[in-house]
Amino acid sequence: MNLWLGILVGSAAVYSWKFIGHLVPRRLLDNPRIAASANYLTIALMAALVGIQTFTKGQQLVIDARLAAVLMAVLLTALRVPFLIMVASSAALAALIRLFF
Repeated sequence: MNLWLGILVGSAAVYSWKFIGHLVPRRLLDNPRIAASANYLTIALMAALVGIQTFTKGQQLVIDARLAAVLMAVLLTALRVPFLIMVASSAALAALIRLFF
């Protein structure tokens, strides 16, 4: 019961923030500083998510095939390789490393 209560409370909280976001006046959203902050916040949150998912397993700090896959993805992105090829190549590299090591 506690798990479902937590899920319901979390869902209500997220929905309320989404609803409140529609009530923000347009003049605040058109402010260039607010728009830039929102863009930078999105990038920072995505970088934090990638970092956590790449370097941790549970409560431990690890370096494994995920690091090689992320580095491959960064390299292919810098070379402007199409997204699907980048994802497939990175996944294949991680799979090969896990297979042989």
